[in-house]
Amino acid sequence: MKEKAKILIANDDGFQAKGLQKLTDLMRQIGDVMVVSTEQPMSAKSHSMTIREPLRVNLLERDTDYVKYVCNGSPVDCVKIGYQYFMKEKPDIVVSGINHGSNASTNVVYSGTMAAVIEACMDGIPAVGFSLDCYDPDACFDHLDNYIIGFTKKVLDEGLPDGVCLNVNFPAFSEEGIKGIKTCRQAKARWSEKYERRVDPFGRDYFWLTGEFIEQDSEENTDVKALNNNYVSVVPIQYDWTAYNVLDKFKTWEI
Repeated sequence: MKEKAKILIANDDGFQAKGLQKLTDLMRQIGDVMVVSTEQPMSAKSHSMTIREPLRVNLLERDTDYVKYVCNGSPVDCVKIGYQYFMKEKPDIVVSGINHGSNASTNVVYSGTMAAVIEACMDGIPAVGFSLDCYDPDACFDHLDNYIIGFTKKVLDEGLPDGVCLNVNFPAFSEEGIKGIKTCRQAKARWSEKYERRVDPFGRDYFWLTGEFIEQDSEENTDVKALNNNYVSVVPIQYDWTAYNVLDKFKTWEI
């Protein structure tokens, strides 16, 4: 690992999130840190970008090895403007999180935390997303320190394959403690949504999204199973969504 790595941090929970502060404190033990955080919570914003309104970035803190900005855009905006404008050169690594809530399984499709990671990966920057399977704003992150530092140093030392980034999910704090790390695949699951029709104080109808997460995978080598059994799940992901296993099938179509 370089003596002073250049680290860019993004997130989707807003600049005041406890998980962001924990990740920042840990990364400052490793290198020079720039944080570009969302101004507001941006969960489920996926890979959205700001293109029809001004993007505003404000400086919040500065130290010799650390600077923190807040941006009114999406997590992808934060990463892009962070290294394309505010950093003098590309970072050695982009880390995102620590997200309040799991990004295992198909949650990765919706996740703003992981969108920031994927955006960096698309531009050839090693990137890792960290998420905790707990939605409490005051969640405990203290059991993650060694793992997060370890993952970050490992990626800085060895890099990642071209077009691949990491989705790392941690179980919530428990007296049992984390059992270990499992490299696994993304579980098959889905959200079963329901739109509740409600009425605001002015008598106008609106809709509120509710739902439940339904696991559809009985195999053991998945990220959801790992988390449920108190293991850290590590899923290598890629931005190339091509279904290579069925390419030949569609070559035979005649329209």
